[in-house]
Amino acid sequence: MDPAATTPVTPSPSPGPSRAVLAARNGVAVVFALNGLAVATWFSRVPAIRDGLDLSPGRLGLLLLAMSIGAILAMPTAGLVTQRLGAARAVALSTLLVALGLTVAGVSAGVAGSLPGVALGLFALGYGSGSCDVAMNIEGAAVERRLGWTVMPRFHAAWSLGSVAGAGLGAVAARLGLPVAVHLAVLAALVLGGTLLGARAFLPAEPDAAAGTPAGRRRRLLAAWREPRTLLIGLLVLAAAFAEGSANDWLAVAFIDGYGFSEAAGAAVFGVFVVGMTLGRTLGTVALDRWGRGPVLTTTILLAVVGAALAVLAGSGPVAVVGVVLWGVGASLGFPVGMSAAADEEEHAHVRVSVVAVIGYTAFLAGPPLLGLLGDHVGTLRALLVVPLLLLPTLLLVPAARPPASGRTGEPERVGSARPDA
Repeated sequence: MDPAATTPVTPSPSPGPSRAVLAARNGVAVVFALNGLAVATWFSRVPAIRDGLDLSPGRLGLLLLAMSIGAILAMPTAGLVTQRLGAARAVALSTLLVALGLTVAGVSAGVAGSLPGVALGLFALGYGSGSCDVAMNIEGAAVERRLGWTVMPRFHAAWSLGSVAGAGLGAVAARLGLPVAVHLAVLAALVLGGTLLGARAFLPAEPDAAAGTPAGRRRRLLAAWREPRTLLIGLLVLAAAFAEGSANDWLAVAFIDGYGFSEAAGAAVFGVFVVGMTLGRTLGTVALDRWGRGPVLTTTILLAVVGAALAVLAGSGPVAVVGVVLWGVGASLGFPVGMSAAADEEEHAHVRVSVVAVIGYTAFLAGPPLLGLLGDHVGTLRALLVVPLLLLPTLLLVPAARPPASGRTGEPERVGSARPDA
């Protein structure tokens, strides 16, 4: 008898992701973090720029709109540009525009005292950041598919950490009296250099035999705008972006006005929200892999509803801060999971991520003025009740984020393979 016939065969462990995929994962995280650093660097010096240019709140609001307009104009075609150039080149070129925008805005504000120059720099910053946002999310989704487990929320957590670093460095620069032009130019160079290094580790661009003619690519983009699932995912991301952006813009002011917090304490409350977001995005990947998108998104949306309502209605500062934590954790996953859902089918990921990004980012464009106008009538704190009221019907959109039956095999939200923490 052949001994081999009676010897039990031990199955060999399935090979983990290749070094190239792990390197790409790290490169994407670096790009996300540096993009957050760039955006937060600008916002950290807005008070100094406002004072230097002697801007009223209304004129400052119009100035900041230039950045949002740039981002919104970039996103409809950013997916096609990424498809044509590859994610690495698209990220590199868009970050070059980000660096130029930061530098122009800083020099225009701190040296030339030119309001049109600052607006031009902000438009370039928004256009570059919006283009980079689409490209890095497309690359992040490709890496997630090859890893076989959920990682997109951690990329967005890296963005949050980058924004915290940008805010901290901005506070130090302001405390030391560092000129705005010098601060923004130095950070622009750092962001550009680090992003170029990170993008070098991206997955190699594969020739797209189905790319077709420019007219064909435009037809695919228009077709994506008619897909019910893509539009529903876009609305889900819109609500998530509104929940996040409302806290970014108004939380500190609301606690100062509504609960009598000092300016420093109000800033700390915003920091608590960012910590909650980062925690949710870091730990949420484990929950997504174990229970799937539907149950996890439903749970986190409900957490955000309860947290935002508690933050507004608590009547007590400490209790309201607990609500802020729940709000941050609850609002953490809608945006990254929506981007992953838009990219479920790799062939159409470029156009679908663009569509979802455009829909989602309108929240950042329309949210601040909407809450500001409402705040004039009911107060800034009470105006934030719009957040839970908007999130509740969003629960009906959660099924759209589930992977389609014809999508990828081995959806990353329920893969049972061993997952390294490195």
